[in-house]
Amino acid sequence: MSIPTSENALLIRTDFSDQSAWDRLIGAAREPGDIFLFNMEVVDDRANNGMTVEQLMAALPEDYPHSFMVVADSVAISQPDHPLLVVDLGEERGREFRAVAAAISQIDSNLSIANMGFAEFAGLVDDEGLFRGIEGM
Repeated sequence: MSIPTSENALLIRTDFSDQSAWDRLIGAAREPGDIFLFNMEVVDDRANNGMTVEQLMAALPEDYPHSFMVVADSVAISQPDHPLLVVDLGEERGREFRAVAAAISQIDSNLSIANMGFAEFAGLVDDEGLFRGIEGM
């Protein structure tokens, strides 16, 4: 497993089954089409192939300064909107929700400065269980 120390929150790839889907996912994340910028550190290392959330949490550096991480797992790779798994590392450690790749910069920007909390984002998922972004943000 390879988890670097970073000033930015991490987006960790754990599924390497479809390179073109990964390219689309990362393209959508990096070009969100809103006012937010993508500032996450992308961890694209085959050493993390098949890792579970629990394994990733255990492997995070002790000085990891962020309250969350984002995981590009098999669900994110295989589905059209690339629903990334967002994992709480703070108050409710291990709590998860999914967010479409194009909305991940909203989450990163707001959680990184504590403008919104993890629970607030988790509460904004739609009927399909996905966070698709906040209109007007």
